[in-house]
Amino acid sequence: MIPKEVFDSYEPTIGIECHVQFKTKTKLFSGASNDDRDVTPNTVVSPICFGLPGTLPVLNESAVEFAVRAGLALNADIGMFSSFDRKHYFYPDLPKGYQITQLDHPIVLTGFIDAPIGDTLVRVRIHHAHLEEDAGKSTHPAGADYSLVDFNRAGTPLLEIVSEPDMHSAAEAKAYAQELYLLMKYADVTHGDLSRGNMRFDVNISVAKKGAKEWGTRAEVKNLNSFRAVERAVEYETKRQIELLEKGQAVKQETRGWVEATQKTVSQRSKEDAMDYRYFPEPDLPPLVLTDDYVENIKSTMPKLPAALRAEIEAKGIDQKTAETLILRDALTGSAYAKTVLAQASNEAAKFTANFIANRDLSYVDGLIKEDKSAGNLPSGEAFAAVFALRMSGELSSNNTDALLFALRHNPQKNPRSLAEELGYLQENDSAALQEIVAKILAEPANQKAASDIKKGEMRAIGFLVGQVMKASRGKANPASVQELIRKQLGV
Repeated sequence: MIPKEVFDSYEPTIGIECHVQFKTKTKLFSGASNDDRDVTPNTVVSPICFGLPGTLPVLNESAVEFAVRAGLALNADIGMFSSFDRKHYFYPDLPKGYQITQLDHPIVLTGFIDAPIGDTLVRVRIHHAHLEEDAGKSTHPAGADYSLVDFNRAGTPLLEIVSEPDMHSAAEAKAYAQELYLLMKYADVTHGDLSRGNMRFDVNISVAKKGAKEWGTRAEVKNLNSFRAVERAVEYETKRQIELLEKGQAVKQETRGWVEATQKTVSQRSKEDAMDYRYFPEPDLPPLVLTDDYVENIKSTMPKLPAALRAEIEAKGIDQKTAETLILRDALTGSAYAKTVLAQASNEAAKFTANFIANRDLSYVDGLIKEDKSAGNLPSGEAFAAVFALRMSGELSSNNTDALLFALRHNPQKNPRSLAEELGYLQENDSAALQEIVAKILAEPANQKAASDIKKGEMRAIGFLVGQVMKASRGKANPASVQELIRKQLGV
């Protein structure tokens, strides 16, 4: 166990490379389908995917547009002149023996991301981002003496986003990964299904004494596919490297893998340097030259990004944590929580909507999904406004407000008031009717002691009488109105 003061004397330096799979209809250099979800291995392929002799790549125009959209989301300059290169390495999932990528002239140049951590922002600079094709996927069946290769993924358009080593903690690395994910989702360039590897994070970590002029030797943890995995891998790798240094041992420059079951990194192979890949210009693809008008047209179609959404949500008086929950959940599930909140006319209605979603709806939906039941659809902004009005008028109790909104998920075509009446959720506010019920309850012999206690100033007993009235009204009486009528009839 490393003493805390020793551990704190070191500082990690972290850079992240992220591979973003674009959701184009076809692959980067061929007309084969780019959708390999739930399909038989090696069926969404073409001769180009297999690298057969005589095939020539043709650049996918949609992938270029997506790269520009992603670059704009990264606050980056766009490379108006970019070109492709061949990166050579030999592995079973790369049948050509090389990958078409970009080295000297990438399509996205320097930019930055401001990632929120609580109430602060950490700025991480983007070194560049380049277009490249994905490789196939190798699987290694447990206990078997062979491996399998699926080329459905080969040729999928990727944007590799390379950060500067500007992060210095696991929390900062997680925040960056999460913000990068949000930016790519809101820019609408990827499906963003982390479990399917639509975004994969390679995290480079080194440690050195605080104030040291040089960084330590780095290790790269490959193919992390969750924000939690990024955070835990940095925590583990930082501790592992500090322990080695404290023992007087050297940290090896290597590629490591993350084992989710043990929450540890394991050595995979020694790290290659760039020169090992024998880069040279791709002879079958001409340089890509963009115009200012092309980039400006794409910029004009960019949607609202997370930072702008946060500002609008928080301007409604909603706290930062709730705003972050809405924005992240929308990206993960394709819901419209943030839009629904912002559609409310008043800040009070917006806060009501946001608090219900963050504190009630999310757990309700998660529970139904876990039980393999339909969660229905999120009520519209208009429906939330109508329910809010019913709540403010005293016609709905707190519990029935939640129940009505859950019911509207499964009955989106129903008018909220009509559905509340149908389900018996509306509270009784008719003063004459309530007075009659209260008088009847106060006249019952079993309630005389409670009434007497209230007259003596023991107000705790009023809850008992309110409960009796609620029972007599089958839960439809407004508790606040009932309490007021009890006090009035008892003269207190």
